[in-house]
Amino acid sequence: MTRTFAKAWEQVLRPLLLRPKRVQVAALCLRDGPNGVEVLLITSRDTGRWVLPKGWPMDGLSAASAALTEAWEEAGVTEAEIDPRPIGQYQYMKKLDSGVPQPVDTHVYRVKVGDLAASYPESDERVRRWVTPKEAAGMVQEPGLQDILRSL
Repeated sequence: MTRTFAKAWEQVLRPLLLRPKRVQVAALCLRDGPNGVEVLLITSRDTGRWVLPKGWPMDGLSAASAALTEAWEEAGVTEAEIDPRPIGQYQYMKKLDSGVPQPVDTHVYRVKVGDLAASYPESDERVRRWVTPKEAAGMVQEPGLQDILRSL
């Protein structure tokens, strides 16, 4: 039994735990609402939970530009100013298409939104909602993202 556990540890569990984290980029979309700053959240396509627009880095684009591209594709952000430096990062476990969980470091970029399109690439697959930072922190699941939202 000990030998079986040792083999499972060395061949499966240990490599899974020691895998390097992958990096994603996220757009923290903000606007000035009637009662102060508002955050744009969207639903994920698979589980419907509330998230920021985010995705993998893109060849030929800076991380901030990739985050802005995700904001267009997933939330319909058409006019925006983005800070080229991340304002923070958070970690989560992403389930890959293979079903295997992958640790991901997500770098968050502040986006000041000027306008949203009614129709955009993923408009039929997601819901978007403007909320206060406090509400947003209560809607997302990732503790690190909750901290970023509470700090606004």
